[in-house]
Amino acid sequence: MPADILAADDDEDIREMIRLSLREEFEVKTVENGEKAWEYLAAYSDSPPKAVILDVMMPEADGFSVLDRIREHGKTQEIAVIMLTSRSREEDIVRALEAGADDFLAKPFNKSELAGRVQQTLE
Repeated sequence: MPADILAADDDEDIREMIRLSLREEFEVKTVENGEKAWEYLAAYSDSPPKAVILDVMMPEADGFSVLDRIREHGKTQEIAVIMLTSRSREEDIVRALEAGADDFLAKPFNKSELAGRVQQTLE
């Protein structure tokens, strides 16, 4: 069964925090890089997740490149995308939003903030 939320982050602790933050409301799938995120989305393109949480800086494919793919592919372009990064400079936020992200969350974040942002993005 495909997940409701796909989260990609190269930090195992962050992936676990995302999973724990959202597990009461959603089925969460986590992967460790952008390429694996795209592979998952391609495999489930007929029933994609409701939202994708992407770390900006990851190996193999960064969050911006995955976001570009999501927005260019017909079956995934409507998925809500939240960018997650430790780089909370204004230009990063603007770049994420201009690239088509629905929201941007800076690390460190707390569990309730993440859950609230996901809920708000999906409304």
